[in-house]
Amino acid sequence: MAITEQQVLDALREIIDPDLQQDIVSLGFVRNIELGPGSVAFEIQLTTPACPIKDRFKSDAERLVGALPGVESVQVTMTSRAPTRSPKQEKSGLTRVKALIAVASGKGGVGKSTVAAAIALDLAQRGYKVGLLDADLFGPSVPTLFRLHDVELFQDEAGMIIPIEVGPLQVVSFGFLLGESPAIMRGPMVSGYMQQLLHQVGWGELDYLFLDLPPGTGDIQLTITQAVELDGALIVTTPQALAYPDVGKGILMFDRVDVPVLGVVENMAYFDCGSCGERHELFGAGGAERLAERYGVQVLGELPLSPERYGGTFGNGRQDEAVSETVDRAMMALGKVKAEGIRKPEIAFDEKQITLRWPVGDTVAVDNHTLRANCQCASCVDEFSGERKLDPGRIRSDIKAEDVATIGNYAIAIEWNDGHSSGFFPYRKIRELAG
Repeated sequence: MAITEQQVLDALREIIDPDLQQDIVSLGFVRNIELGPGSVAFEIQLTTPACPIKDRFKSDAERLVGALPGVESVQVTMTSRAPTRSPKQEKSGLTRVKALIAVASGKGGVGKSTVAAAIALDLAQRGYKVGLLDADLFGPSVPTLFRLHDVELFQDEAGMIIPIEVGPLQVVSFGFLLGESPAIMRGPMVSGYMQQLLHQVGWGELDYLFLDLPPGTGDIQLTITQAVELDGALIVTTPQALAYPDVGKGILMFDRVDVPVLGVVENMAYFDCGSCGERHELFGAGGAERLAERYGVQVLGELPLSPERYGGTFGNGRQDEAVSETVDRAMMALGKVKAEGIRKPEIAFDEKQITLRWPVGDTVAVDNHTLRANCQCASCVDEFSGERKLDPGRIRSDIKAEDVATIGNYAIAIEWNDGHSSGFFPYRKIRELAG
């Protein structure tokens, strides 16, 4: 009996994407099925090339289809979606970039550039085509991180800047042009240089391009995020309470320009002492959990304070396990965003409760008093100790929301009738309170 396409699809429906909670057939991952006498060939097209479970998908597909009656051979080709980027400038070097990811921080000194370089290099060492664009015009870090202080940039015949190759990684930095000189520029000059870096680099075909943004959330950052079509953003922070408010600023910045935040990377989370053999959490424990609870975003990784790995030169061998695990989680988050986009719930609120209804999914409702009593902002919870400062007994009996707005896939912001503003109320917290 001849094998049918429906039999193949039915067999593959048993493979469930753990993040999207749907089978790969319903998700549209299965493409180009070809049937022959005793043979089946097809393509599994993922949303991102570096999906960490793609090998599992392939082996499961071979096993399930190979078990069908009459099947003697199975050929599974793993691919990823072609870029659909529409650059906002003609002849842009970003045309063939499959995924453009911003790496940002609300403040300087958290190791943003170091983390961006580590993540980009890890992916490049896995065999993917990866680029790193150092977009910090006033404090470029790539020349120091890779010891590229005497680099001369060239242009191809089309006038595009040719990236510098550091092993398998392609890099470009404004620091290659500056050398040791300071960048003394005003707005129009900054914008001109930025547009050149964003669009006039000949990256060619890339699986991933990481854009290392300057620290902060000012005009330059917003200009960059509006000038290019970003697929997602990573926010780098440290476990210090002083750095937490800047995470919120970063999330809000990307929300305003409709860029999904893939998650937060907590840098300098611990220090492994080579002398005593113990792990020391220099800035306190539980930072990742507090970040997730307060902002509703996923903590993708906790990286150590390590002069050997992150304080020197990149490119000498593989990165460590902490970086690789962070990369895997980031790629899973990117794949989910590419498949689902930003899914904002419909919001209804009245004198009794706030209700959230997702287009595809559940509906949750929580009474106003319970929500107000569980506000996680700095006025209601001590940022250093985590202790609650708000006395629920002092909340007015007629408390209700005056306005509610969504913040990406993560949270809502509530303006209360007592004059208080709850800047972040994570969806996961609302579900928890709804029981």
